[in-house]
Amino acid sequence: MNSQKPHDMGGMPDKTAVIDANSLDNGSPVFHEKWHARALALTLAAGALGKWNLDASRYERECLPSDDYLQFSYYEKWLAGVCNLLVKHDLITKDEVAAGSADIAPPHERMLQAEKVSAALARGGPVRRESTQMPQFKIGDRVSTKHPNKTFHVPDGHTRLPNYAAGKPATILACHGAHILPNAHAHFLGEDPEPLYQIRIDATALWGDDAEVFDEVVLDCWQSYLEELR
Repeated sequence: MNSQKPHDMGGMPDKTAVIDANSLDNGSPVFHEKWHARALALTLAAGALGKWNLDASRYERECLPSDDYLQFSYYEKWLAGVCNLLVKHDLITKDEVAAGSADIAPPHERMLQAEKVSAALARGGPVRRESTQMPQFKIGDRVSTKHPNKTFHVPDGHTRLPNYAAGKPATILACHGAHILPNAHAHFLGEDPEPLYQIRIDATALWGDDAEVFDEVVLDCWQSYLEELR
C-alpha cells in the first residue's frame, strides 16, 4: 500500500495557503512578503536552464523530509526544492547554499534574461501532445480511480492522483486529449503522453456522512489512473 505523504493532504485541515484568490480581484498584493516574489522568480529562472522539468520540480518538493514539509511555508517549500535541484545538477554546491552566496556563474545559453521574462511567461509550457494511445473512456462512463501506487513509474515515485481520491467511483465529464504524463516525466523517462480526462466524484464517496449530499469534486486524471467500474 502507498502511505500518504505529507504533501497529499486533500480534504484535511491545513494552514499553509498563502494566496487568497479573492484578493486578486480587490487590489490586494499577490505576494505577502517581498521574498515570496523572489522565490518564485528564482524557481522560474533556474527551471529555464533546462536541467529539469515542471514535474521533476514538483516531485522534488514532495520529497522534502516530512518535518520540513509540514513546518515550511509555501514558498519555503519552493526554495528548498529548487536548492536541492541546483545541487543535484551541479549548478551550485551545498557549501554555497549554507553560505547563502555563490561565485558568479559563467554565461549560460539558456539564461533567462530580464527582457525575455514577459514573453516566456506568456508562452507558458504547453503539455498537450499527439499520441497513438486511443481514449479508453467516453463522456458519461462510470469509472473507478486506482490507488496511487498502481500509477507509479518508479517505486514511491511521482503521481498527480491524490491519495484521498484513490479507489473511488467517478463519472467521465470530458476528455482533454493527450497530455504529458507526469509519472514518467518527473523521472526523466520521456513524455509518455496519454489521454487526460475530467472526472466527477461525489463528495459523499470521499468523506461519507461529513460531506454535503449534492457536493462533488472535479479532478483531471490520466487514463492510467482509471479503470472500468466493476
